[in-house]
Amino acid sequence: MENQKITTAKTALNFGFILGGVSLVYSLMLFFLDMHYQGETATYLIGYALLIGLILWAIMHFKKNNDGYISLSEALKTGVGTALISAIIVCIYTIVMIQYLDPEFLDKSIEYQKQKMLQENPEISVESVNKMFDMQKEFSGPFIISGFIIILNLFFGFIISLIVGLIVKKSKPE
Repeated sequence: MENQKITTAKTALNFGFILGGVSLVYSLMLFFLDMHYQGETATYLIGYALLIGLILWAIMHFKKNNDGYISLSEALKTGVGTALISAIIVCIYTIVMIQYLDPEFLDKSIEYQKQKMLQENPEISVESVNKMFDMQKEFSGPFIISGFIIILNLFFGFIISLIVGLIVKKSKPE
């Protein structure tokens, strides 16, 4: 029986689906708790913790199954690939959520942010807050949001992979 070599693409695909699935479950949990439009810091931190944890797991899995060796480029490919696959899954969910599950998502989100801003900064006039959020609303479609999700996931996936890759890299002896 021939020993199959594990590849960065296969690892990224597998862990990307795992991260995407976990992110999907987390997003659905927020949706059913009616917390999906609030954009609280804690919810973002949990999402980033999931991203960090699963990219770290993917890189360590690749290293373990590659006889304990991994180069920086392999770590980057694995981590960024994992982030990309999960971002695509989250984007599909986001589009479905905004278009079908909660068509008022953008309006609720903007209204919540308006109220929060007015409470935190009572010196700001309601008119200026309305103008600011009206401009934001023009750039808040499901596909624009999806683009930002992909860009942010790739950026953070690259940074996380770079840091982890620099720490765990181990070259094969010649």
